[in-house]
Amino acid sequence: MFENLSLLTLQEYWWIIVSLLGALLVFLLFVQGGQTLIYSLGKTDSERTIIVNSLGRKWEFTFTTLVTFGGAFFASFPLFYSTSFGGAYWVWMAILFAFILQAVSYEYRKKDNNFLGAKTFEVFLNLNGFLGTILLGAAVSTFFTGSQFSIDKMNLLRLTGDKMPIISSWETPFHGLEAIWTTSHLAFIQNIALGLAVLFLSRVLALLYFQNNIENAEIITRTKKCLKVNTVLFLTFFLFWLIRLLFLDGFAVNPETKEVVMEANKYLHNLLEMPLVTVILLIGVVGVLFGLFISIIKNSDKGIWYTGTGTVLTVLALFLIAGFNNTSYYPSTFDLQSSLTIENSSSSHFTLTAMSYVSLLVPFVLAYIFISWRAMDKKKITSEELESESHSY
Repeated sequence: MFENLSLLTLQEYWWIIVSLLGALLVFLLFVQGGQTLIYSLGKTDSERTIIVNSLGRKWEFTFTTLVTFGGAFFASFPLFYSTSFGGAYWVWMAILFAFILQAVSYEYRKKDNNFLGAKTFEVFLNLNGFLGTILLGAAVSTFFTGSQFSIDKMNLLRLTGDKMPIISSWETPFHGLEAIWTTSHLAFIQNIALGLAVLFLSRVLALLYFQNNIENAEIITRTKKCLKVNTVLFLTFFLFWLIRLLFLDGFAVNPETKEVVMEANKYLHNLLEMPLVTVILLIGVVGVLFGLFISIIKNSDKGIWYTGTGTVLTVLALFLIAGFNNTSYYPSTFDLQSSLTIENSSSSHFTLTAMSYVSLLVPFVLAYIFISWRAMDKKKITSEELESESHSY
């Protein structure tokens, strides 16, 4: 079946898979967003324990999706993996460190003989929430604003002395941190805007999740107050980023020569030339807004499902306009011709074919997550339930 597909079709198929995983990851970042709200919503130790345990039952979904997203990218587009993870390693190491803090905190917060105290690990969870979301958002924004790297595949043939042949070279000493620090003025604003948008989106999703998952009058009352503020902040930063994106010069690829050139309003053109992607984006935005509407105006506790689904569709559409329609999904501002596309950075036809058969297991994995999630959330979490459980985060 898959072996009869062309290489380009397989590349497009795997870009959709990677994009979907990235979209699911952004939705699952509600765990990180919830961790930044521990002290805003929990005023007593009992309330904070309810919040941490509500998130603790889901944090492994986020971590697993992050690892799967990175693994899929590595296997399907290895040149991106070696360029970004091998060059922009400081930003990725900071993200990894934040997630290690998260795993340790859930394990040891309520551990017997915890000499650091529960509050120390709650601070770690806050740190993971802020760092994980802002850095991931800024890193994804570089898919549109570009990074400073160069690629020379001929280095594989230049074996001089004891030096290893390196295809990719990062051209700044900051190795990825320039996304939030020393990049050009325009790119810096764009990257930070998306980083903050992802932060406040994760907080919005967390608040909607708590309304659906927690049975505690005081906590739910506070979520309703926080939701309005975080919704305004999220919409402000996201709409600023999205509107500005549509009018930025983009990194287009000549379909004949494969030369990368700058094109005015490239991402707006992508939406106009790919109507299906535009429909996905619009449905996603409407889903996000509808979930917020029924939660804020109608006091419904079902908003997480509409806003969550809308988030997945919106992020999926953004990944698609970054990689499809003759666009460089990882552009180089140092050397335009070093920019990565789904065609020049993918694995071989054989590898993509073999992986495609493995991808048929994805629906079963999603079904397992759905069944597990539903089993854990049969009823809302309460302080009485936690007191009767033998294991508590």
